[in-house]
Amino acid sequence: MASLPLHFLVILAAAAVGCSGGVSAGYNRPKARETLFVPVAEDAIGTAPQQVHISLAGAESMRVSWITKDDAPAIVEYGTDDENYIMSTTGFTSSYSYTLFYNSGKIHEAVLGPLVPETTYYYRCGGSPAQKFSFKTPPAELPIKFAVAGDLGQTGWTNSTLSHISGYPHDILLLAGDLSYADFYQPRWDSFARLVEPLASSRPWMVTQGNHEIESIPLLETKPFKPYNARWHMPFEESASPSNLFYSFNAAGGAVHVIMLGSYADFGTQSDQFRWLRADLCSLDRAKTPWLIAVIHAPWYNSNEAHQGEGEAMRNALEDVLYGARVDMVFAGHVHAYERFSRVYNNKEEECGAVHITVGDGGNREGLARDYLQPPPGISLFREASFGHGRLDVVNSTHALWEWHRNDDDEPVVADSVWITSHAANPACMN
Repeated sequence: MASLPLHFLVILAAAAVGCSGGVSAGYNRPKARETLFVPVAEDAIGTAPQQVHISLAGAESMRVSWITKDDAPAIVEYGTDDENYIMSTTGFTSSYSYTLFYNSGKIHEAVLGPLVPETTYYYRCGGSPAQKFSFKTPPAELPIKFAVAGDLGQTGWTNSTLSHISGYPHDILLLAGDLSYADFYQPRWDSFARLVEPLASSRPWMVTQGNHEIESIPLLETKPFKPYNARWHMPFEESASPSNLFYSFNAAGGAVHVIMLGSYADFGTQSDQFRWLRADLCSLDRAKTPWLIAVIHAPWYNSNEAHQGEGEAMRNALEDVLYGARVDMVFAGHVHAYERFSRVYNNKEEECGAVHITVGDGGNREGLARDYLQPPPGISLFREASFGHGRLDVVNSTHALWEWHRNDDDEPVVADSVWITSHAANPACMN
């Protein structure tokens, strides 16, 4: 393993003053595959766009984000013909510094739209004709397909997971926190965005934060989530949220409403997140929105020995709100294993509760959480410590197919599969 730069060791020492270890007591994670670092291409010029990724920015718009080493215009040219970029939009440029040792590149973003559903658009960033990208807009009605992952990091297992996701014709990717595992060493953020660019530039990535995104350091960097917020701008303004750490968006013309919650933002009953969540859910018409999905980082239900009870405070604060709105599914990360629960509410099986699924097994460098509580609780229906990803095919207003694909010697294997019925199809829950 290469030695770390001296300034990074200084940062780690400072961070240790105010941060507890990331590994829960009671289990030992096995070694993961090698950690990757993706450098800038040797022939890249200073104005070349890199780290390109896209995210939804309203019903008919897409936000394109990219980074350049040197100054460049925040312009995106685009069109439906890869030889004819007849439209363009100009956004803005920002940057950030972290401690005394790191200055980011020029972070650009621009919003494209209005866009036509289920249409392939070709685009180029910063006026650079040499690099061309493309994405396909999600459909305006059901069916729709979501890839679901958590705790990706950047290891050999991450590469395997990304390869499997790329073979799935999904419309949107949901990421339940813990993206780059930069953990204060900012060049890892750059490496991560280069690693995921082939996927993240072609389908919208909708992400929420995990504990590895906090990155605050007493005295040196007191503002949490500084790098995450600078690099991954989600549509919080479009969903009337006051913070990039929690937001919502519609998919399939509003047939699916997805709430991305902040496990490490204040969620108490007097908090901005709590008030926003109640208002967001109250605005929904379930006759028009039969599917309601939430994404968090720290799971509320967990029979793994790892991270026991870490989501309990958030569950106590918000579960009643989600239950009252009849949320259908809750996806979580954090625990480096897979687990699917029955419909639950207040620690018991409940017909009108949400199906809770943990997918914190994307490929992180810390390894898998292999040890589970024994015997398994009755509400835990499937659990396995393997790397992998999930696929959610929302077929119509009443039924969705959930599959978890295990990374088995680099081959995707369907290890868990279940049909889920929406609460909207159950009069007992809608009354």
